[in-house]
Amino acid sequence: MTDHVHVLLVEDDPGDVLMTQEAFEHHKIRNPLHVVTDGAEALRFLRKEGEYADAPRPGLILLDLNLPRVNGREVLAAVKSDAGLRSIPVVVLTTSAAEEDILRSYDLHANAYVTKPVDFTRFMEVIRQIDDFFVTVVRLPGR
Repeated sequence: MTDHVHVLLVEDDPGDVLMTQEAFEHHKIRNPLHVVTDGAEALRFLRKEGEYADAPRPGLILLDLNLPRVNGREVLAAVKSDAGLRSIPVVVLTTSAAEEDILRSYDLHANAYVTKPVDFTRFMEVIRQIDDFFVTVVRLPGR
């Protein structure tokens, strides 16, 4: 596959951003990774507003739930209720293993829910598996 899938990481924890970037480098994932640090910024990126007027349309969103300003649930609800954005797969990638968060995320039409491993090696492997599944295995719209 020669074309790349742009991945939008919505994550406010600098350590988790760094680990995700390192996982992309370590596993030689060539898909461009774009990072925004809160939900409001994510929505501006997706809607190509302001400084994001030229932002690419992501083919995959990795979304933390616990975000400042606009939380991950609100971002997920906004994406899945927008006809122009709802076909973008959203993987909730969060520290919460609470059943309520899992159910609510799927009720809001998340495509997958992944609890972040605390172990660095396992975290790196999870990022590779998500990328491999959503970019290589799954057939996405427009691809």
